[in-house]
Amino acid sequence: MYQFFVEDAQIRDGIVTVKDGDARHIHSVLRLKDGEEIRISEASGKSYFCRITEQTKETVCAAILMEAEGTELPCRITLFQGLPKSDKMELIIQKAVELGVSEIVPVAMTNCVVRLDGKKAAAKTARWQEIAKSAAKQSKRSAIPAVRVPATVKEAAEQAKECDVMLVPYENEEGMQSLRRAVKQIGPGSAVGIWIGPEGGFTEAEIGLAKEQGMIPVSLGRRILRTETAGIAMLSILMYETER
Repeated sequence: MYQFFVEDAQIRDGIVTVKDGDARHIHSVLRLKDGEEIRISEASGKSYFCRITEQTKETVCAAILMEAEGTELPCRITLFQGLPKSDKMELIIQKAVELGVSEIVPVAMTNCVVRLDGKKAAAKTARWQEIAKSAAKQSKRSAIPAVRVPATVKEAAEQAKECDVMLVPYENEEGMQSLRRAVKQIGPGSAVGIWIGPEGGFTEAEIGLAKEQGMIPVSLGRRILRTETAGIAMLSILMYETER
């Protein structure tokens, strides 16, 4: 069953109105017929099973049949990702969305090779947001995770203060006990942050700042993981530990 997202205002009296690009996709690309069912999620996070009742190239109307079970994790996870090279960020966003991340903050760390100015950053962010939306549709998310404009380390550290638990996978941290202890602190409704370094890793100053702000360095095992793997591994652990 295909998934689409709408604003709350597009649902009135049990009827969902899908517009513009999604409507054209339903009508002209997927060629769905009246009577076929689709899944709709609204901005507030509720999801519904719906049946198409009428459509044009620009507008598709569907009647709500029943509310669908939500697919969001019981905790809110923000991924603070050191900017990687080439198109690795696209893969990271896609997989992070599939695994339940709530928000992604690209971070320009000291060892990042990629440097984005204002215009490039805005263009990249817009593309990344579309990738997040596509991944949310594919994985039947109830909400589209937000991808933020790239931040400096200090800006990201300020945002991280809003998290109840902040985890920093770090290759120099030994043993898995620190990770096990940290995960036990996470309950339903917790705001969790994951701080991932770029290809060149964290600098000592960045790790020092993380510790000063109460972030918890953890190990992901004896093997060194690439930047595009570390966040995915951490999200997988959190999904396993928190989802019921």
